[in-house]
Amino acid sequence: MLLLWLGFAGVVTLAGQPDSTEQVREGLSAAQIFAAADAAQAADRTDDAVQLFAALEHDPDPEVRAEARFRKGMMLSGKQRYREAALAFRALLDEKPDAARVRLELARVLAALGDDAGARRAVRQAQSIGLPDAVAVTVDQFALALRSSRALGGAVQIAVAPDSNINRATQARTLDTVIAPLTLSRDARAQSGVGLRLAGQGYGRIAVSPGLTVLPRFSTLGNLYRRSQFNDVAASMLLGLEWQRKQDRLSPSIGKTWRWYGGHPYAQTDSLSFDWIHPIGRQNQMVAHGGAERASYRANDLQNGGLYDASIGFDRAVSPRTGYGLRLSGYRQTAADPGYAAASAGVGATSWFQMKRVDLTADVGLNRLEGDARLILFTDRRREWLLSTSLGVTLRQLTVRGFAPLVQVGAERNWSTVGLYDYRRTTVKLGVVRAF
Repeated sequence: MLLLWLGFAGVVTLAGQPDSTEQVREGLSAAQIFAAADAAQAADRTDDAVQLFAALEHDPDPEVRAEARFRKGMMLSGKQRYREAALAFRALLDEKPDAARVRLELARVLAALGDDAGARRAVRQAQSIGLPDAVAVTVDQFALALRSSRALGGAVQIAVAPDSNINRATQARTLDTVIAPLTLSRDARAQSGVGLRLAGQGYGRIAVSPGLTVLPRFSTLGNLYRRSQFNDVAASMLLGLEWQRKQDRLSPSIGKTWRWYGGHPYAQTDSLSFDWIHPIGRQNQMVAHGGAERASYRANDLQNGGLYDASIGFDRAVSPRTGYGLRLSGYRQTAADPGYAAASAGVGATSWFQMKRVDLTADVGLNRLEGDARLILFTDRRREWLLSTSLGVTLRQLTVRGFAPLVQVGAERNWSTVGLYDYRRTTVKLGVVRAF
């Protein structure tokens, strides 16, 4: 195993077998319970061993708790019970965030679950601790070899989503036009509502050669409301390649997306995209993306045209518990009617904090849009500033069966020279996510 060397490198501070005099269960000492757990594991009575390790997780000695969680995680990982293993490692890291060995074991388990992004982050967190040079080199080799080998995978997300402006519309009752003031119907103005947000994705991995994999993917996203005319649903099918070349991961793909609004077909897009992930040093990562799409709008063919986007991001693990990301993005839309064509550019920042049993994420973005020409009804072409912020809290102390509640609050403000697009919005998302 790639991680055997860590036990001799001085990175792990866990005791080999704590010799506690505390009586933790039925008059047995911690050492005796460890011995009983080892015997149960040797006899392939994994569930019995899990219960014994769980008893030791409540021991007053933090070294005993850490050793119990580490052994439990390693045992469950060996049995391919990766979700339970990840929870054990995560609980250990809540008390010992500088345990590099455990970070890397968590990375290996996340990769086995198909969570490449989470695995890479765990490696960067381990490297932020400040490892000895000889150890750091071996961790670099581990990072290069780290990739998901899961043949099939997927995820489903469900959240309740109160929203002050589900249609991102203006609050104004009338708009000035080149003809006369235009009175907006109630449905054309900002509408609030409580929606159900559903997201799902599935993928497969077909190995073609060492370092080259074919990736078919399918994803759906839906925001559903009591008033069905505001339902927004999209589905995508993608076929791509994943090429691992030394430190770089390159992913070209082609695909098609269908979107329905209010239960009716809204748009179809054919897409081509390219993604590049490149580590910079041991704590940093660059992510670049470029894409081109051809869009066809069912309700208004004057919007038909091309969609082109590019972005570059920089992520850094500052410490085992904190990190941040910066991003630049650009977007270009062409259309049959220049009034619908526009170009935009944006900047954004993300930060995350892992506290004991609580995870915080914060995000802020600023985007500038310039329309090519004015729409025929309005006196000005579109010129806009969009400010968006969000704050999310994952309450891992309330974990049930590997999932923890998530509360996310967001706000948007779009200032536009065209009143139809001038709006403000506040959102709340209440859902569950993985606790690791």
